[in-house]
Amino acid sequence: MFLAIWIAIFGTLALYLFGKIQLPHDSPLSHISVGRLSLGLIVLTFTIYMIPGLWGGAPLNIISAFPPPQDYSESPYGVGFSKLGSGLSNASHGGDLPEGAHLLAPHDIMAFDDYDTGMAYAKKVGKPVMLDFTGWACVNCRKMEQNVWPDPKVLNILKKDVVLISLYVDDKRKLEDDEVVESQLKLGKKLKYIGQKWSELQTIKYKTNSQPFYVLMDHDEDNLIDPVAYTPNVDEYYNWLEKGVSNFKN
Repeated sequence: MFLAIWIAIFGTLALYLFGKIQLPHDSPLSHISVGRLSLGLIVLTFTIYMIPGLWGGAPLNIISAFPPPQDYSESPYGVGFSKLGSGLSNASHGGDLPEGAHLLAPHDIMAFDDYDTGMAYAKKVGKPVMLDFTGWACVNCRKMEQNVWPDPKVLNILKKDVVLISLYVDDKRKLEDDEVVESQLKLGKKLKYIGQKWSELQTIKYKTNSQPFYVLMDHDEDNLIDPVAYTPNVDEYYNWLEKGVSNFKN
């Protein structure tokens, strides 16, 4: 839906710049200046560039950080296509997903959004945990998810070798009444929202509150390797993942 709106807006703008559409109070357009023509071509090119993103989740690396996460979309696998109905999306996870888990489209990475639930599952299956401190409005988080995570060697580790727990620090859902606690950072303030809970966890335990922030840890919640933040270099991020998983196995 987001891309469709952008395509409609920029497509209309291109038609306006080419003189195909005029507003009621516009002066008659006898010719198109070089500047206006150039701008129209740029807008038209950008519009055409976005169109493939409507089908099959085609990557749009230039603007990947700005749209909402693809799994948040009404059509995360592309307009008119859904894997969920066919059961293909959870085939690589042995059928039904464990309780509390969901798939991050379009790459079908299994993730939990609750710390305790994800940790319990990691202990059950004997895999290390990757904490992903992220946010719905985090630009660099989207860059990582759409430009780094899809790399085949990175994706293989995320899908097979770790249990991913994505903690959204701007999650506005309210905590249950019995989960509301006093903030340890701001005296007299209560933590009422899920995002506040994860934000405070990150700040207290890891002394940082920037996203994205990735932590590989074992079942005793000890770090397997130093945590990393935004890491746009695919090889560097892969080496970090591989080293952490190797430390867990050893």
